[in-house]
Amino acid sequence: MEEFHHQSTEELYDKYVLGNYARAPLTLVRGEGVHVWDRDGRRYLDFGSGIAVSALGHGHPAWVAAVKEQLFRLTHASNLYRNRNQGRLARNLVGYCGPGKVFFCNSGAEANEALIKLSRLYGNRKAGAEGRCYKVVTAENGFHGRTFGGMSATGQEKIRRGFAPLLPGFSYGRLNDLESFERLIDEDTAAVFLETIQGEGGIHVCTTEFLRGIRDLCDRRGVLLILDEVQCGIGRTGRFFAFEQSGIRPDAIGMAKGLGSGFPIGAVWVDERHADLFTPGSHGTTFGGTPLACAAGLATLHVLEKERLMEHVRNYAPDWHEGLRGAAKAFPDRVLAVRGEGYMVGVQLAADAPGVVAAMRERGLLTVPAGGDVIRFLPPLIVGPEGLSRSVEIFHEALTATRA
Repeated sequence: MEEFHHQSTEELYDKYVLGNYARAPLTLVRGEGVHVWDRDGRRYLDFGSGIAVSALGHGHPAWVAAVKEQLFRLTHASNLYRNRNQGRLARNLVGYCGPGKVFFCNSGAEANEALIKLSRLYGNRKAGAEGRCYKVVTAENGFHGRTFGGMSATGQEKIRRGFAPLLPGFSYGRLNDLESFERLIDEDTAAVFLETIQGEGGIHVCTTEFLRGIRDLCDRRGVLLILDEVQCGIGRTGRFFAFEQSGIRPDAIGMAKGLGSGFPIGAVWVDERHADLFTPGSHGTTFGGTPLACAAGLATLHVLEKERLMEHVRNYAPDWHEGLRGAAKAFPDRVLAVRGEGYMVGVQLAADAPGVVAAMRERGLLTVPAGGDVIRFLPPLIVGPEGLSRSVEIFHEALTATRA
């Protein structure tokens, strides 16, 4: 093992880590608050948040204390037994979601797999015959994870390419086009499955009119409305869930990312009318809902409420959005759109989003690229006016520097 001490991080990655990521030339070693540091001591404003994961920033004292205390008490027990943290976290999530029950897993992809299984269970009950009612309608340009079920539900060919044959039964409507979904729903359709705000696809927001129309359509056709709030949920838009502004309630919700503020945890909420579809043996997980993971989730929700972070996002996001739009106006030929909600913003460029992301990184701001030359700004929910203003300045500087 001594040889590893003489190898650089780059050498270790090149020799031992699969090359399935187009990684930035950056090795991070520390984080605190809204900043991270690389191995050379350079500080960066973290507006990627580990892809919308680090909701409380890095090293929040209350979160660290809760996780540390649980680490010494009980880390893992399996779902063959009860643990109090899981029950408490489920109760808290039901408080946000409405009457129903919760299943815990480890990631957004796992949450979405459980939701796809829910749609099959529902369809089989609805049809009264195994395997007849199984279709799911999702949205073009959506993203629901890298598993076979998640890829099948994802309306992007680049995600599915090379993995055929995928899970059958999925079709893709146009986001915010109610008629396109209505045409795709037939008697064998079990569910409509949507991201309230498409994340990886480039920050495309479901309109209130569309969500209300989809809810009514699902009710009339007798199909489930399932919402993927993995990236846009847990306070990121200034509400606990992004769909709340529409006034609807879905039949099931998938969540992850910010729920553990850095600790892996996913969850599925199912409305009380359908919670009995899952029975002993119908689904499971080894690591989901451990005492440690749920301690991280409980601490996240505690800080979210105690520090009024959703109100914080609602207060500061409008001026930040206006600042980004103001910076974009100086480059009308390059910036096509600025869109999003709260602390989830996408800037669509005419070309070269990776170049602008790199230029911002060189100037101390980390962001996340997305599909279609879009740059995602996903800051920690704790960031305030100073950090938001600095992000606008760096965005403008990067556009200027890459003008040629």
